[in-house]
Parts: sequence; structure tokens; C-alpha cells
Amino acid sequence: MITCLIFDLDGTIGNTEPLCLEAFHQALEPWAGRKISDQEIMDAFGPSEKGIIRALLQDHREEALHDYIQCYKEMHDAICPAPFEGIRELLSWARNQGIHIAMVTGKSKPTSDYTLHQFGIASYFEVVENGIAEKEIKPEGIRNVLEQLGIPAGEALYIGDKPGDIQAAREAGIPVASACWAPAGDEQELRKAQPDQLFTSVAQLMDYLQQQIEHRTLAAE
Repeated sequence: MITCLIFDLDGTIGNTEPLCLEAFHQALEPWAGRKISDQEIMDAFGPSEKGIIRALLQDHREEALHDYIQCYKEMHDAICPAPFEGIRELLSWARNQGIHIAMVTGKSKPTSDYTLHQFGIASYFEVVENGIAEKEIKPEGIRNVLEQLGIPAGEALYIGDKPGDIQAAREAGIPVASACWAPAGDEQELRKAQPDQLFTSVAQLMDYLQQQIEHRTLAAE
């Protein structure tokens, strides 16, 4: 029985990864005095943006972080104006079913809050757990969500787009579904990490959840 959905943000709720990469390029390269490749940036993913910048710059880190957040906000609507198709409908349906909705993301609060607001979906999320600069802490974030909402681990489902999300959910002791609907999604890589479920569209996830609700209703009758 699923009573709580916990979402990742980048690549799961919206195709924000290209926005992140472009904001890092524009904000960091003037301070670095060189070009920074997409791969360098992606290799540093895991902690919050402050942690990513620490990995990429030796100095001017606070200035670069300020510039990053500014670039992120300025380019947001041009690069990623809306969540993935079906996300708003999924969130609305889940709330109407009485399912708790939360988020655990490596993003910092300023950027995650901004994206959820721009997408018009901030009000759906009862709890948002953000990343920290020192390391990736998604397992801790998931456990915090369960504690705050009073949800047994077996009744939650974490939904994320990276193999690391599968590992985080495993460490937190909850089921996990891979979201493989972003353009950059790598289905083969995700399947190797053995999620409990894998969906290539938001519609597939919606169908699965509706079936779970139907089974729960039949079992209660």
C-alpha cells in the first residue's frame, strides 16, 4: 500500500538538468578563467550547488554561488518553463487520493523553491528535504520525510531518475521507482541498478499507482 510519494526534482519533476548545466557554465567559467565541460559538472553532482562549486573552483566560491542562483532564475523560464507532461495531473490525483507528497533533492532550497514555484506545483509538497554542500544526503532526507509525516517505510515510494536515487532509497529502506522519461534518461543504466519499478513516462507511473489504489480498495471490501 502506497501512502506517500517522495520525488527527486531534476530529471524527475522537470527537465531542469540543461538549465543547471547552463547556469553553472555562465556563473563559474568567468571565475575559473576557463571552459568547464558538462562532464566535469555532472561528475560533481550529488551535494548541493555549493558543494558542486567547491569541487570545481579553488576560490571565489561565494561569488560564483551568487551568480549561479541568479543565472538559474534568469534562464529558468526560457530553458525549462514547465514540468514534464502529466506531472501536474499526477500530483493533483495523488493529493485527491489522500497520498502524502514530498521531495528529497540534492538541490539547495533557493533553487528548488524557485523551480517548484515557477512550475506552479509548490503547494503539493508537504515536505521538501534539500541537499547540503558537504555530501549527498538523500537517504537521510528520505528518513526525515518518513519521520515528519509518520509514514512506515514500506508505504512510501521514492521516484528518481538516477542510479544514485535507487541506492539512496535502498539505504533508507523504502521501495524505489526509476523515472526514465527525461531526454537524457538511460534505461539500460537504470535497469542495471535494479529498481523495484521503472517507468518511461509519467502516464505509466500514474497507471501503476491507480492500479495500486484499486487493489487496495478491492482488498478492503
